[in-house]
Amino acid sequence: MPVRPAGPVELPSSISVNDLATLLGVSHADIIKELIRNGIFATINQSIDFDTAALVAGELGFETTERGSAERAAAEGAAPQEIVAPGTEADGTGKPVLFSEDDPADLATRAPIVTIMGHVDHGKTSLLDAVRETSVAAGERGGITQHIGASEVVHNAKRIVFLDTPGHEAFTAMRARGAQVTDIAIIVVAADDGVMPQTKEAIDHVRAARVPMIVAINKIDKPDANPDRVKQELADTGVLIEEYGGDVIAVPVSAKQKTGLDDLLEMVLLVADLQDLKANPKRPAVGTIVESKVEKGRGNVATVLVQTGTLRVGDIVAAGRTHGRVRALQNAAGKRVKAAEPATAVEIIGLQDLPEAGDILRVVADEKAARDMAEAAALTGAGSDGKMAFSLEDISAQIQASEVKELRVVLKTDVQGSLGAIRHALERLNTSEVRITILREGAGDINESDVLLASASDAVVIGFNTKLDPGAQRVVDASGVDVRIYDVIYKLTDDLGAALQGMLAPKLVEQVEGHAEVRMVIKAGKAGNVAGSYVTDGRIVRGGQVRLFRAGKLEAEGRIESLKRFKDDVREVAAGFECGIGLTIDDIAEGDVIECFQMVAEGS
Repeated sequence: MPVRPAGPVELPSSISVNDLATLLGVSHADIIKELIRNGIFATINQSIDFDTAALVAGELGFETTERGSAERAAAEGAAPQEIVAPGTEADGTGKPVLFSEDDPADLATRAPIVTIMGHVDHGKTSLLDAVRETSVAAGERGGITQHIGASEVVHNAKRIVFLDTPGHEAFTAMRARGAQVTDIAIIVVAADDGVMPQTKEAIDHVRAARVPMIVAINKIDKPDANPDRVKQELADTGVLIEEYGGDVIAVPVSAKQKTGLDDLLEMVLLVADLQDLKANPKRPAVGTIVESKVEKGRGNVATVLVQTGTLRVGDIVAAGRTHGRVRALQNAAGKRVKAAEPATAVEIIGLQDLPEAGDILRVVADEKAARDMAEAAALTGAGSDGKMAFSLEDISAQIQASEVKELRVVLKTDVQGSLGAIRHALERLNTSEVRITILREGAGDINESDVLLASASDAVVIGFNTKLDPGAQRVVDASGVDVRIYDVIYKLTDDLGAALQGMLAPKLVEQVEGHAEVRMVIKAGKAGNVAGSYVTDGRIVRGGQVRLFRAGKLEAEGRIESLKRFKDDVREVAAGFECGIGLTIDDIAEGDVIECFQMVAEGS
């Protein structure tokens, strides 16, 4: 294992990522991960300047000095170093350079970006269609393309951009990849149906995103509509509207009758004004991929929402693991355009491969820089946002380092009655310095929405006497979200309590060591039976835990008490050798298969 340097590390004015990793005694993956977290994209052999290397080294806990700085300081009067500004781009050589803060004089007010969410059949699509039909820009009526993934309307001469997401899963899936694209969320609740399970889920996701919320109480034209009941049910979920002394705006609307739409749009613009949304249209564009597809005759087509800067035909871009040159731009009305300013959704043609929803698109100086960024994203296994999943151990370490003040949890139990007891137990673990925040709680299996919420919110999923459904397991495998399932409450509280103190023990995972076939059962008197066995794969380890399989079915579990090769006690026996295995299991038969496994700390 590399020895950690003692004292400040002397760095040259330029150093490759690989050489920096060697100098610091860390892996190149650690260097690249820190670079990406700071918005800098570099491959193993790419050079970075001293300021960038010092920034990365500092975040890994190293002190640094620049080689020859003392001599220069004496000769030049110790000129101050440049302050590192957040955000980076690449220059013509493909080398990352620091990108200065936007000049306030260049900032201009931009349109708000709105997502509509809520329970199925509560009228999300109908509401969006009604808003489009009544508020599209002059001359564009009927020209809105439904498949672009975003659309624009104009109200009182001001633009509003709506993201056409299919639900809160897509909203959160983008957040899980580091793309926070929504400025305002509209929660649609049917006046004749009230707050439903998916309504509550949508509210959970919006709260976790810390996005302003507006409630649209839809279908008020129905005979059995009861807006007051909706307001009360919202209050029961913790959403207090202004009428009830809260800060959430509620607007009664009817998508079918097209009533209340102007009031809803007025409220959107009001909330947007309070947020003072601005962007710099003069800088190179940065945006987020909303969706992508392959179209016959057009090739790879991606919808990008430009968040700052201006995207132009001919720009060279990188997006996640792909890159290319913008050959054509098409706006939400289906018209070809030459440029797209901030808060504009456009389809782009020219990427070499399909990017993923949530990938960050950036305009770069040349094709080499674009290719290097795509390779860096592929190398780390992340999109260009570089967002990684957090484990409970990661969060515990950050708490110990005072980098976070809360432990975020998605809590699921087998029955509703368990929730109150566990919630109360977790509340008792809170301290004045750090606390547990439950983003969502409920009874039933852990589902895909639970895992997506945790992934997007740097949270862990805690289950009690429950399990992962198949969809959730796929998301866990893809995202790496930490899911912990307990069957004893005190073990659950012990782990979370230890995490809050920054003292969590490593998570133990099962590691299968090998298998052996029983070929003879040897009677050993008081010592019990010994399995004369042949190791078929891996290794058999003395003291290891075992499962005994008979005809493919699990027969018993136990432990290896003794292990011999001929008459000698040995510590382990490798594949291809015979041995005598003494087990804590009495019932052994020829033909049984012994599986040896151990519980080890995760990552070891």
